[in-house]
Amino acid sequence: MTETGPGTPATAAARPAAQGSSGDQPADLRWDPLDAALKVDPYPVWRRLRDEAPAYYNDQYDFWALSRFEDVDVAHRDPATFSSAHGTVLESMSPEPVETGMMIFADPPEHTRLRRLASRAFTPRRVTQLEGEVRRIARELLDAQRGAGGFDFVQDFGAQLPSRVITSLLGVPAADREEVRGYIDQTFHFEEGAGMLNDVSLAAMAKLFEYLNAQMQDRQRSPQGDMLSDLVHAEITDDDGERRQLTLQESTEFSILLVSAGTETVARLLGWAGWVLAHHPDQRAELAADHSLLPNAVEELLRFEPPSPVQGRWSTTEVERHGCTIPAGSKVLLLTGSAGRDERAFFDPDRFDVHRRFDRHLSFGYGIHFCLGAALARLEGKVALQEVLDAYPRWEVDPATAELLVTSTVRGYHRLPVTVG
Repeated sequence: MTETGPGTPATAAARPAAQGSSGDQPADLRWDPLDAALKVDPYPVWRRLRDEAPAYYNDQYDFWALSRFEDVDVAHRDPATFSSAHGTVLESMSPEPVETGMMIFADPPEHTRLRRLASRAFTPRRVTQLEGEVRRIARELLDAQRGAGGFDFVQDFGAQLPSRVITSLLGVPAADREEVRGYIDQTFHFEEGAGMLNDVSLAAMAKLFEYLNAQMQDRQRSPQGDMLSDLVHAEITDDDGERRQLTLQESTEFSILLVSAGTETVARLLGWAGWVLAHHPDQRAELAADHSLLPNAVEELLRFEPPSPVQGRWSTTEVERHGCTIPAGSKVLLLTGSAGRDERAFFDPDRFDVHRRFDRHLSFGYGIHFCLGAALARLEGKVALQEVLDAYPRWEVDPATAELLVTSTVRGYHRLPVTVG
């Protein structure tokens, strides 16, 4: 999941240096999450962070980074110390808490109220009932490519599938769904040095808000039995025990979170599936021959190339880690992408293996902010891979035409043209 919000990147010149101690950090070790060049292959520098500076401090943007599995895990489980209320994307984090209806920008008790409300939409029974519809959409998208000799694994398939599923659940009219997907794509427009705080991204977010706000107003007048109608008429209990409906602003922001996260995470997951399996044809052949391996393959893909490898938090108290002191009021980035490659937690972690057995990964987060749509994402991943392997068991990627999407929090393919045999 990714988010945007108010704020500007802080530079060393714009604010005083952190008062904490960063220990004996190597002078030549640098990780800049706004440097697009480091997004192509961040794993070597993340390995150095884990080994040489597990509590890393970046003075240019004034943030700390935790890169080992155990540290990231502990931070996810401790929202009282590592707060989400100040934003979770580096360039939009600020000392003042974010005022929003998005639960990923909230701490308890507000987060608890909002999550309880959202969980009604993603019950295990409801997700299981979606499998037939997910399969129908996947087949329709793949059938449209027959005879073409190739297609864009992301734009023609991987991004279309989750977008159609989540917009259908919400009740977005079919004629508008591609428009909504376009707005979501543009919110992740990235400019080096500014990240997602740029005119293109902010304008797209404004258009997405305007569109969904109008849909919410329509549901206020004429409920339609869809998730947008449920949201605009939903009630929560405030701190004083009073029941109230969500405001129009809150319900609109809630719908933005659901549609954006429901589209983006699986689009990146399936893009990585197209890339990784093309580079591991033997394992791809195993999956095509034995679909029982697919659920574990989805988990291995999530560990190996997580769609959202970086999440921001705000330290509420002073934290000691690896001989370093992280001051209260610091930006702290949790490198879940690095945690998934930590040899302290996984054997031979840089090897992709659909047979790998492991207890868990952190690619959906953990604790109170564990991805609410994880079950749906897993279902979509499993069904999508089964259908694409049945329809096109072999494909090749041309690296020269592939386009990587890079932001400070999301990493994955935006375009991935493939040829099929």
